[in-house]
Amino acid sequence: MQTTATPTMTTTQLPQVQHQRNEGMPLDLDWVMAVQANTSAIERRAKTLPGRRSVKKDFQAAWLCKAISLMDLTTLSGDDSEGRVRRLCAKARQPVAQPILEALGMGGLTTGAICVYHDMVPTAVDALAGSSIPVAAVSTGFPAGLSPFHLRIAEIKESVAAGAEEIDIVISRRHALTGNWQALYDEMKEMRAACGEAHVKAILATGELGTLRNVARASLVCMMAGTDFIKTSTGKEPVNATLPVTLTMIRAIRDYQDRTGIKVGYKPAGGISKAKDALVYLAMIKDELGDAWLQPDLFRFGASSLLGDIERQLEHHVTGAYSASWRHAIG
Repeated sequence: MQTTATPTMTTTQLPQVQHQRNEGMPLDLDWVMAVQANTSAIERRAKTLPGRRSVKKDFQAAWLCKAISLMDLTTLSGDDSEGRVRRLCAKARQPVAQPILEALGMGGLTTGAICVYHDMVPTAVDALAGSSIPVAAVSTGFPAGLSPFHLRIAEIKESVAAGAEEIDIVISRRHALTGNWQALYDEMKEMRAACGEAHVKAILATGELGTLRNVARASLVCMMAGTDFIKTSTGKEPVNATLPVTLTMIRAIRDYQDRTGIKVGYKPAGGISKAKDALVYLAMIKDELGDAWLQPDLFRFGASSLLGDIERQLEHHVTGAYSASWRHAIG
């Protein structure tokens, strides 16, 4: 089946829509324990997605530009430096070469955010001054989330004070693995409070949760506790974002929205490095949640190398030739 509809995008990148924040709700353990996940059915559905939706030519270029606008351009390496972060921020401001953007009629295109470690927040804030691109900081003992809890809370507050507008926290996986949903709820609620006005993304580290049922229940508990986004992975686990996990999490989002009226965002991260993969994720979001989620306030890709491949595809669309990947350095 071929899809020809283009995403909502004009020739000038629209400002982010500000929807109602998720204030959370009391923990409803009856609802949590009623949640199940039919793994075989979810996997069958996920396998059909790459072949069921196809966009070509101008429509594909529009979707790829949309993917760039939904990207948390990320560097989370032990050898990060101020120079690397400043180059990454420059790439966020100008993600595609100007001649290509002009040929596509895509003025004002930027990435959705920059994502860095706490130490690099002031550098990123300074480098992005004057733009509308927010800085996201990974926090709470990223990636394992096993530092003392009071230090995790302090880290959140310090990142917010340094200028981070979004905080990507990691949950304690042991709470999900042991079914201690009250502990997960209490932890998430306190982290949400520490974020203040900054938006919070809860990283579930789905590759370490064991089952899709745990993924679904952890997603729901974090939303009840007030997270603004649920995110698949830190990018450091052996298994990161997958289509079955994505389907499980976005259906939990849909269930939460149906019952509460609150829209919660979704962020797949880790392992999404090809433009064709981004198109599959966007098609799934459109099918399952609708066009409202195809905006930066409700959907993000956690990515580093993905932008380079998308830029190559856009250049091919304009010029008819593929360029070498080294010509599209990220930072």
